[in-house]
Amino acid sequence: MGLDMGKINILVADDEIRIRKLLSDFLKKEGYSVIEAENGEEALEKFASNKIHLVILDVMMPKMDGWETLTQIRKMSTLPVIMLTAKGEEYYQLNSFRLGVDDYVQKPFSPGVLMARISALLRRTGNIKGAEKRYGALVIDDAARKVTLDGTMLELTPKEYELLSFLTSNSGIALSREQILNSVWSYDYFGDLRTVDTHIKQLRSKLGRYGDAIYTVRGIGYRFEVPEEPAPEKSES
Repeated sequence: MGLDMGKINILVADDEIRIRKLLSDFLKKEGYSVIEAENGEEALEKFASNKIHLVILDVMMPKMDGWETLTQIRKMSTLPVIMLTAKGEEYYQLNSFRLGVDDYVQKPFSPGVLMARISALLRRTGNIKGAEKRYGALVIDDAARKVTLDGTMLELTPKEYELLSFLTSNSGIALSREQILNSVWSYDYFGDLRTVDTHIKQLRSKLGRYGDAIYTVRGIGYRFEVPEEPAPEKSES
């Protein structure tokens, strides 16, 4: 069951008060809760002290720019981040995506289009779900987009997280590479099926002993099944 819109907290970080107010007004009209920050340092403080579901970051901010802020956020979470900037050069866009941004919007922007992108991103990433999913010692927190194993947070890329979330949501079902590609990368992704294999390999490595939970189904694709935890060894008396 999804979260109520008012329970979705969006962090808006921009040094221009006019932009923050514009975004805040539109977001509140859409039913979201808004937390504002005027620079990167304040954004990280607000991020750490609140339950945030999506972040809108300006690139050019004082004290800490949007790229460094994004880098720090990615050390803690894979939740959706939209980069907002007046810089339209290809370098700015490529660097943003390289650092793990989910979407990139150039100023001046249409507030209506931005609201639609936010809504689509929240739906696509599953961040509107509020519950944790537990598979033995593996815990997936959809709201925070965090994955922990034995209490330790795994450093997953946004696509690795979405891939794991999709596999676990269909636990026990053999999924074709086409199904995985379409669901995780969307239908407009111009890639090939090897992209799935590459990400599966990386994900298995990061899952440690749980990597074996992702089974290869010959001629089809992959299936997620949590292996039984071994019984603890009895100590000799």
